Amino acid sequence: MPIGPRERHRIGRIGWLRAAVLGANDGILSTASLMLGVATSHATQANVVVAGVAGLVAGAMSMAAGEYVSVHSQADTEKAELELEKTELRADSAAEHAELAAIYVARGLEPELAKEVAIQLMAHDALGSHARDELGISDAFSARPVQAALASAGSFAVGAAMPLLVTVFAPEAMLLPLIAGTSLIFLTSLGALAARAGGAGVAMGALRVGFWGALAMAVTSGAGALFGTSV
Repeated sequence: MPIGPRERHRIGRIGWLRAAVLGANDGILSTASLMLGVATSHATQANVVVAGVAGLVAGAMSMAAGEYVSVHSQADTEKAELELEKTELRADSAAEHAELAAIYVARGLEPELAKEVAIQLMAHDALGSHARDELGISDAFSARPVQAALASAGSFAVGAAMPLLVTVFAPEAMLLPLIAGTSLIFLTSLGALAARAGGAGVAMGALRVGFWGALAMAVTSGAGALFGTSV
């Protein structure tokens, strides 16, 4: 029987999309907030640029390391669960058939049909069937530490470069409003693009990111003004 064209769902993007959006959002927000905090403490434009560059490098490395470690922990857990499942399949295949059939019954299949489905699926790929239906592990959601680390670090650097470039070329007298204003534009645009890529509401995605970005920059600017000293 010929198989029709496969539907294209956005759920397959969730791994790289989460890391990329998180990295870019962090890059824009943390770098802009850092430079605003330094700028409101009466630092020179050169000092603000240096702070931005340091924030970009440190943030990208931190994102890469943190994402790699956290996702690798997930990968280790998945690997351990799969090894345990292999052991159970070797030790008592009949019990594993019954367990899989019970899962399908809970999802709405008749017991006899659930038993037949379990038999056929396990004959085709026993471990894959249990990984998917018992453990919730699939190719679309499996942990990929290196991919997540690279996506986070790269997107952070791209995001951080946006307010940094504005700071480099902005007139010193307009530094604060230009950093804040353009960063909010970058953040809301990112929120809208991420929402569109994920199939969610564009307006709400932009509003959500913009609100929290504005709040973070306001708090950081307040801290800089409060603790800064004139030079």
